[in-house]
Amino acid sequence: MRSKSRSSISLTTWLMLALLVIVADQLTKVLIVARFAYGDSVTLTGYFNLVRVHNTGAAFSFLADAAGWQRWFFITLGIAASGMFIWLLRSHASQKLFAFSVSMLLGGAIGNVIDRAWHGYVVDFLQFHWDFLAPIFPGGYFPSFNVADCAITAGAIGLILDEIGRVRRS
Repeated sequence: MRSKSRSSISLTTWLMLALLVIVADQLTKVLIVARFAYGDSVTLTGYFNLVRVHNTGAAFSFLADAAGWQRWFFITLGIAASGMFIWLLRSHASQKLFAFSVSMLLGGAIGNVIDRAWHGYVVDFLQFHWDFLAPIFPGGYFPSFNVADCAITAGAIGLILDEIGRVRRS
């Protein structure tokens, strides 16, 4: 009985982490939407701006110019991925790095699904720029992103590190 309780607590902890990501993501987006008009930008440092942009596509605006079907495609994909992430958390809640990574992916996916369902696009607001990026990105600006995107990136990196560790142990 004790191990079942520990597993349940672990699952709850990972789901709460995902919820924390969702809340942080949505709160920051609400603040940006309330204070910035679309396209507004404030330079904070020589390499970082706060902006308000809308992304109707996926990462790096992939499919942003599609006819509108991509909204529902990405909502469906995000919901399906979230279901898989919850299943993975239930099955592997005791594997800390793996569960942390999946929780981050879950929170990020749901954060962006909420935007797509509510607005029809994802609100992005973090923008980095460096001159050395100019050959890759126009004007040296890395595509804008948000807290959900940061969580998804952290989750992907965590899964890679988890797999490297798993391979090294075997």
